[in-house]
Amino acid sequence: MANVRRPRVYRHPINRKLIDEAPLGARIADGVTGFMGSWRFIIVQTAIVTLWLIGNIALLTGPSRFDPYPFILLNLAFSTQAAYAAPLILLAGNRSALRDRMTLEHAAAEADLEEGQNRELLDGNTKILERVEALEKRILELEKSILGAIAAKG
Repeated sequence: MANVRRPRVYRHPINRKLIDEAPLGARIADGVTGFMGSWRFIIVQTAIVTLWLIGNIALLTGPSRFDPYPFILLNLAFSTQAAYAAPLILLAGNRSALRDRMTLEHAAAEADLEEGQNRELLDGNTKILERVEALEKRILELEKSILGAIAAKG
């Protein structure tokens, strides 16, 4: 979580609003949940728990045990981690849902705009086709009158 703030490169306006301009707490929640949902976190936590267990088992026979069986401090650490992780995950999930909703609303607005443009294009094409049809009728009338004139001469 060294660099929570991401560089400001070109982004969609919704992502710019929800990521680059996010308050500090939201950026921290995103960073923590991003880390907690990674293989790096699983490996680091597995290593810490393994060292904790090995250290306690190795010291099990001596008087300097720091967390005797049933490893109460380790359970307390897991409980504390879960107590903080759950709200952070909910915060990040809510922000993700908000980002998705805003993206869908933006996409719907863009689709409405494109639909209007398509409708205008179809109306223009319809008018062009009507003019072409009128020209074809006029050409057929001219051909008939020319053929009638040729037939009258011949």
